[in-house]
Amino acid sequence: MLPMTREELKAAAVAMLDRAYCPYSHFPVGAALECSDGTVFTGCNIENASYTPTICAERTAVSKAVSEGHRDFVRIVIAGRSKDFCVPCGVCRQVLREFAPDLEIICLNGAGEEQVFTLPELLPHSFGPEYLR
Repeated sequence: MLPMTREELKAAAVAMLDRAYCPYSHFPVGAALECSDGTVFTGCNIENASYTPTICAERTAVSKAVSEGHRDFVRIVIAGRSKDFCVPCGVCRQVLREFAPDLEIICLNGAGEEQVFTLPELLPHSFGPEYLR
């Protein structure tokens, strides 16, 4: 499978904004996670009235990928509709770290502009599975 272009991956993340379930925050988030073999898994945020069970778009994409046997991720696009760039929350950063400590993270704002980070930039001195061996 050929990997998606950067623009195709961004479009996949933006398309997920319309699938977000966010009746409480009204802050839709879409994500598109690319695996090393070119497979892409998308996700959107799914809120819950009790807040704690809410799952972010990034974790939705990771959960879908892992449940289908994929664990080698190379980049993720995270899209929002606000004027600010949509960066992953702390919990999502830690979940992404579990599988892809050097992941490229492309954050989009509502205008489609991008800001690119590496996971070590967003989660320096992180804790990973190698600490438990």
